[in-house]
Amino acid sequence: MQAKAFDTNLFKRILKYTKPYKARYYGVILFAVSLSVFAALRPYLLKQTVDEYIKPKDEHGLLFYVTIMGIVLLLETLSQFYFVYWANWLGQDIIKDIRTKLFKHMLSFRMKYFDHAPVGQLVTRSVSDIEQIARIFSQGLFMIISDLLKMIVVLFFMFYMNWRLTWIVILAMPILVYVTRIFQRKMQVAFEEVRNQVANMNTFVQERVTGMKIVQLFNREQIEYEKFKEINQKHNKAWIKTILYNSIFFPIADIISSLTLGAVVLYGGFHILDGDKFTTFGDLFSYTMFIGMLFNPLRQIADKFNEMQMGMIAANRVFDILDTDKDVQENGTLVASHFKGNIRFENVRFSYNDKEEVLKGINLNVKAGETIAIVGATGAGKSTIINLLNRFYEINSGAIYVDDQNINDFELESLRQQIAIVLQDVFLFADTIHNNITLNNPNISREEVIEAAKKIGVHKFIKTLPGGYDYDVKERGVMLSSGQRQLIAFLRAYVSNPSILILDEATSSIDTYSEELIQKATEKITQGRTSIIIAHRLATIMNADKIIVMDKGQIVEEGTHQALVTKEKGYYKNLYDSQFATEVE
Repeated sequence: MQAKAFDTNLFKRILKYTKPYKARYYGVILFAVSLSVFAALRPYLLKQTVDEYIKPKDEHGLLFYVTIMGIVLLLETLSQFYFVYWANWLGQDIIKDIRTKLFKHMLSFRMKYFDHAPVGQLVTRSVSDIEQIARIFSQGLFMIISDLLKMIVVLFFMFYMNWRLTWIVILAMPILVYVTRIFQRKMQVAFEEVRNQVANMNTFVQERVTGMKIVQLFNREQIEYEKFKEINQKHNKAWIKTILYNSIFFPIADIISSLTLGAVVLYGGFHILDGDKFTTFGDLFSYTMFIGMLFNPLRQIADKFNEMQMGMIAANRVFDILDTDKDVQENGTLVASHFKGNIRFENVRFSYNDKEEVLKGINLNVKAGETIAIVGATGAGKSTIINLLNRFYEINSGAIYVDDQNINDFELESLRQQIAIVLQDVFLFADTIHNNITLNNPNISREEVIEAAKKIGVHKFIKTLPGGYDYDVKERGVMLSSGQRQLIAFLRAYVSNPSILILDEATSSIDTYSEELIQKATEKITQGRTSIIIAHRLATIMNADKIIVMDKGQIVEEGTHQALVTKEKGYYKNLYDSQFATEVE
């Protein structure tokens, strides 16, 4: 859905965000009024100066009026300053509030929303589109109000001073309006093409920079270079078209303005020569200024309406996200201060979409302090169990209990504080190791982090890095190996002191040395707490109190390693013989 430039309901909604800043909002309007009055007053004072004091050669009166004109100019300058400053300040405060509200709303979405919403689109809505909303106030609404007020006041003074000369100007205005409208339409098409080419270029460059390793491995440098030249050429042509339209329009607008001024001077000059008392030299002097004040806003108003329209379109996109309620996570009322760790799934059914059910009536019991392992083929539903326990998604039917309390009854924040997860694909922020471990939690001190690192055997590894705990791992932790990232993730989970620990294939793609460290860390952090391990490595599975075997969304077997491995033609035995036995060999 595309917003219109004057979508009344949308515009009213945007204006609601000005309520906390009412004084500034009305202040901007007040300065717009004063700016228009002072701007129109200067040419009028010029007329009075020429007719009343320069022509009669009154030096004292001339000095007095020049002083008044200086004061008016000063007031106009101050009005201009406060008008522009407050309008932009108001716009920035409004988008600050909208952006904060938008980000908070996005944080409340279920994971299902992020499965379908492109990341780039959400970033654009949170940054570029919201910045465009600010231009409604800084370059659109108030500028249009100011220009219209200035034109009205200027026309009032012009009619008051000389209505005959004013009609010449008014007759020329429709021509400029018509030319401006044509220019606006052409520029809309041209800018749309520019935006498309910019998007194409951004996409191309981002993909090639991200995949530079593939480009160079397969000797694609020259091919990609030629493709980029082609895209860049299209981008260049699109911009040249906008330059062409500007080069045509503004000279035409200047010619219309100059011709109008010439007609005024010619008409007024003949009347002065004929001795007409209704036209004076002061009129001609002042009209040279009035015509510029009248025509310049008129030719620029199309651009300001475009700014308004683009701001409204951007606001519509942002409000679409703010109005998304069906994907917001429901919240409970109970605060989970600490869990014993009893977990129970009762006939849980779940699907990511309407076409395929992922979990088909799961019944699962985990006792407090137990370590269970979940195994099965890819797509069996192992990770889905973890996602549902953390309420990343809502189940279709059934119930999940922790310590005999339905997890829907807990506040989300308190529920997730009691559950720590170490994923296979560890995400680290572009920050220090210390901040990635604590996630900027002020309740976790550096001393606690170091002590925890020593307990699980990670401290020595961290101290070998430049800067130790202050080492910046860069975006997504690219400065660390996958094994090192896993160790940081284990320490992150440990310092949070969870009641329930989840390891989701946390040792599936690391080197032997890192695995030994992680096995030691696993033994330490699983002590005294309920642990759920989704694993591909034999050592973790064999040490589990119970193994849950899943296939196609159902639990097909459960028991200890020894019990399951001796079960003839069992699913786990087949899995063990085909996948795990090689590790023993």
